[in-house]
Amino acid sequence: MAEPCPGLALRFQRRFLAARPLRSLPWPELEQSLRTAPDSALLADILHKTILHPLCVKYPPSAKYRRCFLTELIKKLESTAAEPLDELYEALADVLKEEEESTHCYKNYLLPSGDCVSLCESTALISGGTTGLLTWEAALHLAQWALQNPSLFRGRTILELGSGVGFTGIAICKSCQPRTFIFSDCHPRVLSQLGENLQLNGLSPEPDGTWSLQTESQGQEGEGQSCQTPRVIVAELDWGSVTEKQLLALRADVVIAADKAGIRWQVIPAHSSCNFLCDVQPDVTILQLFV
Repeated sequence: MAEPCPGLALRFQRRFLAARPLRSLPWPELEQSLRTAPDSALLADILHKTILHPLCVKYPPSAKYRRCFLTELIKKLESTAAEPLDELYEALADVLKEEEESTHCYKNYLLPSGDCVSLCESTALISGGTTGLLTWEAALHLAQWALQNPSLFRGRTILELGSGVGFTGIAICKSCQPRTFIFSDCHPRVLSQLGENLQLNGLSPEPDGTWSLQTESQGQEGEGQSCQTPRVIVAELDWGSVTEKQLLALRADVVIAADKAGIRWQVIPAHSSCNFLCDVQPDVTILQLFV
């Protein structure tokens, strides 16, 4: 039987693989589809595009998240006259057999290009004294805007302030062809997790310390040219104590950042470090999203 609501399983897939809040998944549409055509084939399709998808098998969301998701799917199945779906119950049994809940899980963000950003993130809002070990909503919005405006990044040197676990920067590296992308943060655990996530996505950052060796000519070389494999740098920078020498060494053409207060864009953020960067490099473009 044809799927009553075309694309519904794909909508579940995109949000499930990224471990978005379960309440945000299209449950009402699923209920309507099952009322219209009580067929377990739709649930089987959703199961194979989520729990049984190769990305989920290799880089799974937390066991709790998968358990709650499967429990909700089973409730939808049992509320209809559809045939039982054995593999749905088998999948739940497999999750229930897993070991004690980990402090980390994976999230897989599907990009419009068909590529994917897979990240290892903390399951807790605050971990190790920082909130930087998970992807915030602001980073998702900033990445979405960047992917809609690739010409701003193509062939240029990009500096991201407060990169966290790396979603925005990795998405830009995979979709916008920057010449160089400089990830920066100041918390040791965040930098460690960021490095692991870069490797997870096939990006190899240069050895520590090389970022400060860029010269002005290196920073401007090749501007406007596409770069299939961007140069990737991880800089340990505290923007409360950054020096003019450090900023000059970075030679960024574009600076991006995402924060977590209010919702607004501004061309030149009010943070003193960003104003300092503008003073040092008056031709730099700075974009920041507050969420």
